[in-house]
Amino acid sequence: MAANVYASATDGGWDGEDARTRSGTGAAAGGATIDCPDVGTKLTSVPEQARTEVDKELALLDEQIAQAYQRLTASAQQIQQDSGFADSAIVNPLKDKRAATLERIAVAIDRVGDRPEGLDALAACTLRESGNQAPAEGEGGNGGEQPGQDQGEGQQNGQGQGQGANGGQAGNGPVAADFVDIKNVQPNVSAPRPEGNASRGSFATSCGVNENGLFNSDNVIVAPGVTNGAHHFHDYVGNQANDAFASDQDLANAETTCVDQGDKSSYYWPVLRLQNGTQEQDAQKPGGGIEGNAGEIVTPKQVTLNFVGNPRDKVTAMPRLLRIITGDAKAFVNGPANANASWSCTGFEDRQLKDKYPLCPQGSDVVRTFKFQSCWDGRNIDSANHRTHVAFADAAGACPSGFRPIPQLVQRIVYDVDAPSLQDGGRTTPLFAVDSFPEQLHKPVTDHGDFINVFDENLMKKMVDCINDGRTCGAGAGEEPGQEEPSQTPEAPQEQPTRTPDAPQDGNDGGKPGDAGGDEGKDDEGKGGDAGKGDEDKGGDAGKGGASQPPAADEPTAAPRPDGSKTPGTAAPEVLVTPSSGGGAEQQDGGDADGLGDSQAVGTATSAAPTPSSPSLTEPQAVGGGGLADTGAQLWPAAAGAVLVAAGFVVLRRVRRG
Repeated sequence: MAANVYASATDGGWDGEDARTRSGTGAAAGGATIDCPDVGTKLTSVPEQARTEVDKELALLDEQIAQAYQRLTASAQQIQQDSGFADSAIVNPLKDKRAATLERIAVAIDRVGDRPEGLDALAACTLRESGNQAPAEGEGGNGGEQPGQDQGEGQQNGQGQGQGANGGQAGNGPVAADFVDIKNVQPNVSAPRPEGNASRGSFATSCGVNENGLFNSDNVIVAPGVTNGAHHFHDYVGNQANDAFASDQDLANAETTCVDQGDKSSYYWPVLRLQNGTQEQDAQKPGGGIEGNAGEIVTPKQVTLNFVGNPRDKVTAMPRLLRIITGDAKAFVNGPANANASWSCTGFEDRQLKDKYPLCPQGSDVVRTFKFQSCWDGRNIDSANHRTHVAFADAAGACPSGFRPIPQLVQRIVYDVDAPSLQDGGRTTPLFAVDSFPEQLHKPVTDHGDFINVFDENLMKKMVDCINDGRTCGAGAGEEPGQEEPSQTPEAPQEQPTRTPDAPQDGNDGGKPGDAGGDEGKDDEGKGGDAGKGDEDKGGDAGKGGASQPPAADEPTAAPRPDGSKTPGTAAPEVLVTPSSGGGAEQQDGGDADGLGDSQAVGTATSAAPTPSSPSLTEPQAVGGGGLADTGAQLWPAAAGAVLVAAGFVVLRRVRRG
């Protein structure tokens, strides 16, 4: 039944048809993956007393699927030789393991509540095609764009990595059909017109680009207490204590990379990698190369975090420690119902993609955008499936019944990566993709973002007041995300020389060294390189060209330095130096010792920050002012005096001779 699952390497995105209805337990031509019902999304009610045990069992279900997928990819030859091998050695044993796990979940819930019905029906999984043949011209799901060319030779990349039927450096994606030329996508962005009691303001927070290199494959929201609960690596900005074992108290007491120390929130998302053969520090670790997440981790060029209002009503404060997940990490097999991340290019952000990566023209950067849920049920900071306590507003901006508007987080991440060379499978210019669960094949539709609100309550109140009053506030508030334009008129994507991978240094994995002289029209700062990779301006070092520049905050896992923080700009790649007071979002004072009290300013800075008038935060102070004309004006009287003195000596000498 599965003899031909590795016959083709051409792989498409989710096409709107439920995978289980078209594959059965076998798969036809095309690479294969494991498709299992997502138990977590179906458990909408779990008693609090059972939550910890249930979360761990759900994480075990993910581990079982990952192991089954690894067995599947390692068994290509046996499957081709024996059509029953996949069922007997992979699918059926997986069903038995899942059945036992589901029974433990039912028992855990039954101890403290009503036993859930129908869990046993979720045990069976299928072996399914990993994708479809590339659509014919004009048949794409995004305005008729072309999904790319057939890979033909098995998706070998420029470094000669071995590939499986699903393509990519690790054999589990991406492939050419996952990409589309952004210029072939029709504009598709619309927004409801503000009316009546609309909250029209915005509040910005600036937390860097993960130049500290904080990564892990945990997810404290979905799988607390479980190492490698995500099975893929995340970038983290803001809170520096986020791992699988972080408690609420740990998050409250943590350092933060945010300019305004009153924001200790955690913002995280799957890393983006170049499939260029680079062996990162996680190459032999769970969540990394062992589970198909391979290649060079790309540090974002910029990250903007903005909270916006509601087009119909005033917003209320987010509750402290509110958890929100947007998007679906399993959307490739689940379908796109919960998919929410968008992909685009600078200069083309009126065109957004959900199930394709964009091919950006020369001079344009790749953009990932997450618009988080903006309605809250007024009671819970989380829910059993991590979704039902929050919701999206409808097309007119109205929240569902029983929900109230809260500030909406709009997260925009920009990457300086070149359009991959699809015609040669990424040999010339490598493919790029987000990390994913191994069986999700790095599909763009699986992209997702996570947020935990650890704003100081006073700062949260200022955010709400700012938004409701129609003002623009916060660190980096002068930036306008979405307005960045390409540095030159966009041209058709061209093949670029293969990038030379940077070897990881000092335990950091993914930053790029700072550019020596900077690009045309850009600052000299590098692309957000990790600590230890030289991301300071070449001319900014003390003693190299006059006045020194404020130091970059590039120590690993450290909070921003008191004398300035790196804040990504919106229209350029430079990192702006901003006072730690937040550039408009004021520091908060006071509070109780545990950091969780109602009036506690969790993010209060403990060291004295320099004032905006401090020389380290303003223009470089020149040693001597004035130009050459001023200098001459100051020196000519002295010169004239020197001439008169010399003449006096001559006259005196002649008199003495006489």
